[in-house]
Amino acid sequence: MRPRILTLLTLLLLAWPGTPAEAQSVGQVFRRVNPSVVVVRTREKEVAGRGEGQVVSVSGVGSGVLISPDGKVVTAAHVVHTADEISVEFLSGEVIGARVVASEPQADVSLLHLERVPAGALVGKLGDSDKVQVGDQIFVIGAPYGMGHTLSVGHISARHKPNTVYSGMSLAEFFQTDAAINRGNSGGPMFSMGGEVIGIVNHIISKSGGFEGLGFVVTVKMARRLLLERKSFWSGMEGYVLTGRLAKVFNLPQSVGLLVQRVAARSPAEVIGLRPGTMKATIDGQTLTVGGDIILQVQGVLLSAENSYERIQERLSRLHPGADVTITVLREGRLVELKARLP
Repeated sequence: MRPRILTLLTLLLLAWPGTPAEAQSVGQVFRRVNPSVVVVRTREKEVAGRGEGQVVSVSGVGSGVLISPDGKVVTAAHVVHTADEISVEFLSGEVIGARVVASEPQADVSLLHLERVPAGALVGKLGDSDKVQVGDQIFVIGAPYGMGHTLSVGHISARHKPNTVYSGMSLAEFFQTDAAINRGNSGGPMFSMGGEVIGIVNHIISKSGGFEGLGFVVTVKMARRLLLERKSFWSGMEGYVLTGRLAKVFNLPQSVGLLVQRVAARSPAEVIGLRPGTMKATIDGQTLTVGGDIILQVQGVLLSAENSYERIQERLSRLHPGADVTITVLREGRLVELKARLP
């Protein structure tokens, strides 16, 4: 009889859900994963004022997370996509140079590669964002206004499919959260209570310019697909799509063109010879950097063609170092074909 009682007690103990004290607190999980989070600092060129040729160097700050022992860091595309210089600062204070190796502005995610990896660096574990439910508690670590390794806690407020929140990021699958997110948090990781990375901070919707409880985070599933599996091509160029009335204002020979705004130093866009804008102008209520090239065709695909962005990205993503790239641009009223070999 006694062995049967002991067996029954053992089964009851194994089935018992456990007490809240056994679960790790937010603070405990934060301290465990915080060393994988980095502060991303950048410098890039920007046209100042409305005078021709007034170019200044500006600094930027964002966040990121180390995801591999060989030095891969995920961050937000708008933080690094057109940066001339990138450095990554770890919790220890060690600062290391980095470069972009993959980037997808349509989902606002980029992949950096460090010049070297600090000894003992902690690698963040990527989780399964498909298992995350509305109402789950989460936390975000980042550098709001440059204050590194700041913790904010909240919940998953909603899930949004691609092309349902913001048309400028048609590939992004979003979590919506009430965790505090401010400038400088961009690119930082969202963690589950198990300490896994489930998203990359993207942007906020705010009337005041600060946190108002509407934060958006790209799911790690989408970041993994675009940066690690497909490895979206990094151009190092920021452009503005010209359609409709603007296409007519710029006298485009087709219905769609891409007005080059910025070009990062040592990027494929610079290698091929793309020229960025040289002065600011307000046209139809929109402030643009004008005077640069307008891209009409890439690798034989017209920008006005159906699904042109996806087709161009697919072709560019297949390229390897040494491959040839051909771009047709409208430059000072003339059609110019640019050719170059990728470094």
